[in-house]
Amino acid sequence: MADKEISQAVISRLPRYFRYLGDLKEKGVERISSQELSDIMKVTASQIRQDFNNFGGFGQQGYGYNVGYLYDEISKILGIDKEHSLVIIGAGHLGKAIAGYTNFTRRGFVFKGAFDCDPTLYGTRIRDVEVRPIDEVEDFIKNNKIEIAVLTIPKDQAVPMAHKLCNCGIKAIWNFAHVDLEVPDYIVVENVHLSDSLMKLSYNINRSEKMFNSGEKN
Repeated sequence: MADKEISQAVISRLPRYFRYLGDLKEKGVERISSQELSDIMKVTASQIRQDFNNFGGFGQQGYGYNVGYLYDEISKILGIDKEHSLVIIGAGHLGKAIAGYTNFTRRGFVFKGAFDCDPTLYGTRIRDVEVRPIDEVEDFIKNNKIEIAVLTIPKDQAVPMAHKLCNCGIKAIWNFAHVDLEVPDYIVVENVHLSDSLMKLSYNINRSEKMFNSGEKN
C-alpha cells in the first residue's frame, strides 16, 4: 500500500476530513458512519469510502468509523503526527500573519526563523523569533535542519531564492510569491496564489448571479 499512487484529488480532501473529525472528536463523538459524515461534509458516502479505501478502509461494514482512530490515522498519513520546522522568508505583513497563526504550531509546524532584506526589521521579533538578514538564511537552514521555507517575497526575488534553497537541504517550499517555481523533483512546492483564489471566488459569484437571474426570468 505504501507504493500505491494516490490521486491529488484524494490528497486534497484529507485535510478537510481531518478538520471535521477533529471537531467531532472535541464534541465527544466516538463513532460515525460514512453516511453521517457525508451529511456533515456534503461529500457523498461513496466518495468517502473510496477515499478511505485508498489507505486500507479504517472501518467495518455496518459498524462505521472510530472517530479517534480515524483522526489519528489521517494525521499519520498527512505527516502531522510529527514536528516540521519552518522559516519564513519575507517578514512583511503576510509573513507576520502566517507566523502569528498559532494553529500551525498545534499541527506540528514549528516556526524557527524569520528573514528579510529590510535592515529596519533586523532585530525585531515575530512572536518569539528574531528577524534576521536574508543573507543568513542558507546557513540557518543548514545548521538548524529546517524542512520548510515559506516564501512571502516579491516574485522577482522568489526565483533566485528558490535556487538558493535547493542547495541548503530544504525539503519543501510553501510559495506565496506570484510565480510558479521550478525546482528539482526532490523538493516539494506548494504554490499559494492568493489573487488566483480571489479571481476564482469572483467567477463563482458571477456564475451564481447569472444562474439566479436566469431562474428569476424563467
